Amino acid sequence: MLASLLLLISWLVLGIPCALILYPWTLLTGEMSALYRVAMWVARLGIRFAGIRVEVEGRERVPAGKACIFMANHVSNLDPPVLLPEIPGCTAVFVKRSLMKVPGLGYGMKLAGFVPVDRAGHIDTAKESIAAARKVLSKGVHMTTFVEGSRSQDGRLQPFKKGSFFLAKQTGALCIPVSIYGTEQMMPRGTLRIRRGTAHVVFHAPVNPADFHTREELLKAVRTAIASGLPEWMRATEH
Repeated sequence: MLASLLLLISWLVLGIPCALILYPWTLLTGEMSALYRVAMWVARLGIRFAGIRVEVEGRERVPAGKACIFMANHVSNLDPPVLLPEIPGCTAVFVKRSLMKVPGLGYGMKLAGFVPVDRAGHIDTAKESIAAARKVLSKGVHMTTFVEGSRSQDGRLQPFKKGSFFLAKQTGALCIPVSIYGTEQMMPRGTLRIRRGTAHVVFHAPVNPADFHTREELLKAVRTAIASGLPEWMRATEH
């Protein structure tokens, strides 16, 4: 449990003072870049204090100056703090609506433009989420989504949710497939215990929605790319 405690303590010790200063600053100026940079710095330091090493491959494949949709697999609660600091520029994230209600954390997510989604899949709320994400992209900010919708039970690639592919086809934003592995060993689903180790993040070449006639074809291409960066045992046949 030592690694888990180090992670939590570092985030609290560093995050609370930063939030007390930068939340009012962001509200006064309407500029969230300082808050975002500091939040990513805090996230990265916490990961290091927990004894987690992050190895990144393919970041040079991410096109500069374009708002993209980053689409990653999801195997652990460590995935967001491992991935987000490695994404060039600023990114908003699709998050569970319940997380937006967490005191402090939810407010920071709201300031950063994170987009709440409902797992129930109601049409009206889904349309609201897509509209909010379109506004984010129009401002030149990336969107990031864990395309399985929730963490994998066993580390293997699960079926993908289709909402982000609808967003991609609507906006024409390039999709950046991302493979994450290693975190499933360090913090498996169902536990708060963290084991030290190496997390791997692989950015794949952009996938252009304009090259595909349907969302299903686009989904299949992104899924193939993500699977190609995972260990063999984590790849699953398409559902």
